[in-house]
Amino acid sequence: MLLNIKCCVRVFLLIFTVLCFYLSAFSAKDTIGESVSESFNPGDFIIDHILDAHEWHIATIGHTHISIPLPVIVYSYKQQKWYVFLSSKFHHGHETHNGLALATNGKYKGKIVEVTEDGKIDELSPLPLDISITKNVVEIFIISVILFFIFISTARYYKKNPNSPPRKLASWLEPFILFIRDDIARSSIGHHYYKFMPYLLTVFFFIFFSNLIGLIPVFPGGANVTGNIAVTMVLALFTFVITTFKANKAYWLHILNAPGVPWWLKIPIPLMPLIELIGVFTKPFVLMVRLFANIAAGHIIVLGFISLIFIFGTMSEAFGYGISVLSVVFAVFMSLLELLVAFIQAYVFTLLSAIYFGMATEEHHENH
Repeated sequence: MLLNIKCCVRVFLLIFTVLCFYLSAFSAKDTIGESVSESFNPGDFIIDHILDAHEWHIATIGHTHISIPLPVIVYSYKQQKWYVFLSSKFHHGHETHNGLALATNGKYKGKIVEVTEDGKIDELSPLPLDISITKNVVEIFIISVILFFIFISTARYYKKNPNSPPRKLASWLEPFILFIRDDIARSSIGHHYYKFMPYLLTVFFFIFFSNLIGLIPVFPGGANVTGNIAVTMVLALFTFVITTFKANKAYWLHILNAPGVPWWLKIPIPLMPLIELIGVFTKPFVLMVRLFANIAAGHIIVLGFISLIFIFGTMSEAFGYGISVLSVVFAVFMSLLELLVAFIQAYVFTLLSAIYFGMATEEHHENH
């Protein structure tokens, strides 16, 4: 009975979260009736939601934008000067500050650019060096704090109760940790798997929590962290660097002089070594693109269902309200599917990383 109640509560919270997402989407256009008079561009609507931003948009009520300004840290090559200020100085891209502006359209959309005296983008000047604290960066900080709290609390519990069964938070984490240790690390790497466990645990839980928090439409959720190719590129680079520097002699020998391959595929044209070297770099590329594409696609699909409401609303208000029911149903289904994808993508990234580590550290023995 208690289990059924918990399941019902979780389903209710999920549906409530999705409905909150729709309320925030409607607030962006106020109502269907008002959006009918405006030209709704679904492409811009979707891109604005999945891209990174210099402010954290909460909602739009009427013509009032509710958002959290974030620190802007840029170096102007034109002025040869550093600037540090809050993004609220741009007033959502409608004003300039210190000769800088936040582009709201065109090829520089979402970027900080140099402007001329008349307020137009200075095409002749290079873009400023932007190391601002954006929405995705803030989300990464939030996820990092959550991970620190969870693992430090769990470690303290095991230290105080070494012979006791796990309870509370530890009971939730232990199945995941044992799963990563036994079914991913040990089976893919071998007896020296423990050397890679800290990284594998970190990358799994970081991706998993990033995916889950990205499904929450309201602050502090909603940031598309793992759907940002820059983030997935850094994660893939970590795997690439660890694989490269931990690789043994047999790994490089297999790449440069693969055993069992005819000599004419190696000399005079090193065809096989070239193919193997290309494979070294395509592995992290596949990691980067797979995670980015799957997470970004999930957000795009859900936002596509929301866009249908406004697209049909431009034809008729009745169509807009009628299709909204179908859009909500499909979006709830996609949200449930995204919960599964959140785990699967964290698992796949961790598994492939462990396989690459295993290939790089495998001990090869010659057959006699």
